[in-house]
Amino acid sequence: MAQPLNLLSLRKLLNKLLSFIPALRREIWILATGRLLLHIGQGFTLVYASIFFVNQIGLSATQVGIALGSASISGVLGRLISGTLADSKFWGRKKTLLLSAAVSALASLCLAFTYNFPTLVIANLLMGLGTGLYWPPTEAVVTDLTTPVQRNEAFSVTRLADSLGLGLGVIGAGQLIAASGSYRTLFVLKSIFYVIFFVVIYLAIAETNNVQEVPQSPTQSWKQALSDRFLMIWLLGNTLFTTYDAELNSIMPLYFANFVPGGGTETGLAPETISLIFFWHVAFSAIFQLPVARLLNHFQRTNILMVSLLLWSGGFVLVWLTGVVSNLAVIPALCALLVLALAKVIYIPSASSLVGDLAPQSLRGVYFSLESQCWAVGYFIGPSLGGWALDQSPEFSSGFWLVTASSVGLGWLPDTSGSKHAITWFMRKRAECYADARAITQLAI
Repeated sequence: MAQPLNLLSLRKLLNKLLSFIPALRREIWILATGRLLLHIGQGFTLVYASIFFVNQIGLSATQVGIALGSASISGVLGRLISGTLADSKFWGRKKTLLLSAAVSALASLCLAFTYNFPTLVIANLLMGLGTGLYWPPTEAVVTDLTTPVQRNEAFSVTRLADSLGLGLGVIGAGQLIAASGSYRTLFVLKSIFYVIFFVVIYLAIAETNNVQEVPQSPTQSWKQALSDRFLMIWLLGNTLFTTYDAELNSIMPLYFANFVPGGGTETGLAPETISLIFFWHVAFSAIFQLPVARLLNHFQRTNILMVSLLLWSGGFVLVWLTGVVSNLAVIPALCALLVLALAKVIYIPSASSLVGDLAPQSLRGVYFSLESQCWAVGYFIGPSLGGWALDQSPEFSSGFWLVTASSVGLGWLPDTSGSKHAITWFMRKRAECYADARAITQLAI
């Protein structure tokens, strides 16, 4: 009798685990698989790009920050083009994704052969263009294939794939560097994974832009989107978050490597240690992405966003502490990355799903193009400002993280009427729209 009982218990456990998996269309899972592979490639260079260009090529932190930030300049152009192409009946989401993969693969190869500041800038401009072309269509595809009620979990699934891919890439890069010390190989591998992503999209994803209404001209589309006050207010607040994310990914690894006296080496934490810390950062995000997304459906977006801001602030304070302690700096560094992981897990799915809810079906590419411009702006400000700060005195570089932590107060600034906080007001309005969409969907079912 024991064996049947064990099998029954195992079946119940399996069914309970399966119940946590969102019921989404097959295409969402295919796209998530493609994004997993793409982000494995991105993970190869996530930690080591700035370290390689400063410590191996011999560029200054300011030069590297400017070069990395230059990708945002071309990224703006890529996003503008991508939004229009993704909404076009002639071109569409799929072809735009394929174009982005091809451009990014070429850019990764250029980075592999970078040897001075001008070549680094050129390669990053090309990478920025590929990245700009990528985000509007991939977010529009997820929105096309989901209902408003499903979107938070659908975006969490794709972000989970991103996190898993980054984690695998980071830990793989750490092992490769420890074994061979060949930084350039990381960029070649990154290019190969972009090619694999191209193949997955080409073979397995159909065009999702099936709007039947007569399309507007590009000028009319952009004019309608820019006149959406809810969207404009959100873009201002969103830029704050994207700047934080840019500093986390591009500047923080270099800070840990060169400005942490208690890190165990002459200048800071060892590259292998930094890789491991960022792996746990990504792994923590992956573990909690879906459970947190499901939990967020039960709370007001206003409160969720403010909690995320506070977590960003706390994480940056811990980064400052990493540069202050005389030994065991790895402990506050790890705690900082875990807190910042939770901040991102809370913020990112809601940010994408709310834009999907606001966007008319025929303008999703344009709306996500504007939303992704926040990432272009943030990834220009973050590396440029952070690189400049790291070229100052060690005390200044350490204090930079306290200034960043205090900047979350900008999220509480009042709007032009002076009567309410802009982001809070927007999020309450958005919550009302979300509730209406949920009610309409339930009635339809």
